[in-house]
Amino acid sequence: MVVLGAGPAGLVLGNILVDRGIDCVVLERAERTHVQTRARAGFLAAHTVRILERHGLAEGLRRHGEIHSTCEFRTEDGRFRLDYSGLGQGEPHTVYPQQELVTDLLTRYVDRGGQIRFGTEAVAVRAADSERPEVVVREADGRPGLLRARYVAGCDGRHGAARRSLPPGTVRHHRDHGVTWLGLLAEAPPSLDAVGYAVHERGFAGHMARTSEVTRYYLQCERGTPADAWPEERIWDELELRMRAREYGPLRRGRVVQRSVVDLESDVLEPLRHGSLFLVGDAAGLISPSAAKGANLAVLEAAVLARALIDDLVDGDPEGLDGYSARCLTHIWRAQEFSHWMIGLLHGPSGADGESLFHNSLRRSRLTSLRTSRSRQDWFAEHYVGV
Repeated sequence: MVVLGAGPAGLVLGNILVDRGIDCVVLERAERTHVQTRARAGFLAAHTVRILERHGLAEGLRRHGEIHSTCEFRTEDGRFRLDYSGLGQGEPHTVYPQQELVTDLLTRYVDRGGQIRFGTEAVAVRAADSERPEVVVREADGRPGLLRARYVAGCDGRHGAARRSLPPGTVRHHRDHGVTWLGLLAEAPPSLDAVGYAVHERGFAGHMARTSEVTRYYLQCERGTPADAWPEERIWDELELRMRAREYGPLRRGRVVQRSVVDLESDVLEPLRHGSLFLVGDAAGLISPSAAKGANLAVLEAAVLARALIDDLVDGDPEGLDGYSARCLTHIWRAQEFSHWMIGLLHGPSGADGESLFHNSLRRSRLTSLRTSRSRQDWFAEHYVGV
């Protein structure tokens, strides 16, 4: 088995397979230090935690993860909180920085005897319609190489070799939501004991704790804004304005250590299986960060594929592999629907024309329903945490 990519999807898949005695090699174009330090999402759904626990991969998050169960909305009509762990299915999130999870998964994979090749870039997957597909690679020293395996798992993201190697006829569903966020990582303690969503006429602002000393913030900005366009003072002033710090208390400021620009997009490929090649994680479907589903979908898909591969390679039962695409697409589209709903809840068009006023009034009505309707709150909680 060849796995492309050493993110959560590739490492969960590799761990489960190696634990069952299936030969597996993970190819990762970056070096190990980079893999273990690249900051990504940190909200793990209850189902994701159960998968990690089931396969002996949850020791770190159980020791250091923080349970989060509340979100706060700040709007022109005031603020309200939802304790979503007491709504819907009654499940919280576990906050555990993705780089810490990846480090745990990598350490466990190597300890279990798994093979991983850093600095090795997968260039293309060939003969995916055969029983012996080939992965063309570029070694760390630039030399070309070739690997053959029974199956290949593309866990290498939207720009990886797996997607580049797909045959004609693959269907791509894509939507640009027309919203851009400035993503910020600050060396500052959280200012809220909840996830914060601020809806403001100047644009959305978000607050997500990562650790007791680090907080993730988001600021809606104009499309095309460079990541370094805003000085830190402006960033903090804008965050305080949009989060209505005058009414609800100042933010705890600190040094901004990471910036990125995120254009909110949705992207899904169908099918997820092409002969001996399977798409997993961001290679299968890209989802906007508005609902914190990306890493959770990746872990879910990796677990589904691992079970199907074990059934096929150990027990000779191909049924799980045949159903992999349909099963995972059900979860992907469910998550996409909720993410799309969240984007509409948190963002509104600018301007005073009739259409803008109409859409902003709808957004305001949705927030009122979420504040006052128990059935709407239960629906929100179930989809917010579920995958």
